Amino acid sequence: MTRSGANQPATTSKPTNAQERDRRVAGDDARQRLLAAIPVTERQLPLAGVSTAVLEGGDGPPVVLLHSSGEFAALWMRVIPDLVTTHRVVAPDLPGHGASRMADGQPNLDRMVAWLGALIEHTCPSPPALVGHGLGGAIAARFAIAHPDRLSRLVLVDALGLDRFEPAPSFGLALHRFMEQPSEHTRDGLFRQCFVDPDGLRQQLGQRWEPLAAYALDRARTPGQQAALGSLMPQLGLPAIPPADLARIVVPTTVIWGRHDLQVQLPVAEAASTRLGWPLHVIEDAGDDPALEQPQAFLRTLHAALGALTAEAARR
Repeated sequence: MTRSGANQPATTSKPTNAQERDRRVAGDDARQRLLAAIPVTERQLPLAGVSTAVLEGGDGPPVVLLHSSGEFAALWMRVIPDLVTTHRVVAPDLPGHGASRMADGQPNLDRMVAWLGALIEHTCPSPPALVGHGLGGAIAARFAIAHPDRLSRLVLVDALGLDRFEPAPSFGLALHRFMEQPSEHTRDGLFRQCFVDPDGLRQQLGQRWEPLAAYALDRARTPGQQAALGSLMPQLGLPAIPPADLARIVVPTTVIWGRHDLQVQLPVAEAASTRLGWPLHVIEDAGDDPALEQPQAFLRTLHAALGALTAEAARR
């Protein structure tokens, strides 16, 4: 993105060491408050040069949850408590996001595929169902193309990569403003584009809303996430996966979409579903994150998609 006012003198000063330390402490506190309400344990795994924060919980057939760009694994908070009653749930922070740190270099397609393969190898006793949201969906689809034998099924949730990235103008403007100048004001402006009813969602989340919003802003201000997005989005999020490559996905695939998604709009999902024969389930009253906005409707659809997997495990 082009930085607005690039030719003007900088008007903000670099944070002092004390300010940066205070920011880190506040960010860590917000993260711990979020995780305290989720029935998972957290551990750090070295995977393909990425010190990866992984949330794990439950027993049963494995399910791996990949979040979207600029997000973190705790955003699955409203569906994990249900999923862990029937499945082994693995939810990592993507490289450069949340508490996952790159040891060196920046992520690219090959490294992301290697990272996801290492995650599955270290956390899943059998081929998992892979659920990818947004950028996580683009990564999941590319992994399914490269390693179909390592998955049981694929679920794409408002995924990037099914077509070129062409968000609604209002979403694109809000995203640009937030990335250029992360602040409470620009964050809330982006939230209004992501969620159908942000005020209603805030009421539903109660005490979880404040740490969620604070951690999202904290992460957006970190050089590590900014660098990761600068590498991942041009390679994985913005371009379309070639249709011939998508046609090579042989694992059972389901598409779940929020009807009011302004980032990747519903016609993208409808076209992919028609072209590839993938079942499409539309979640009403949801934007680009139906698992957070409409968790019960999302879970009904996801459990239906995972049903055959669960039945297979029960017969073993």
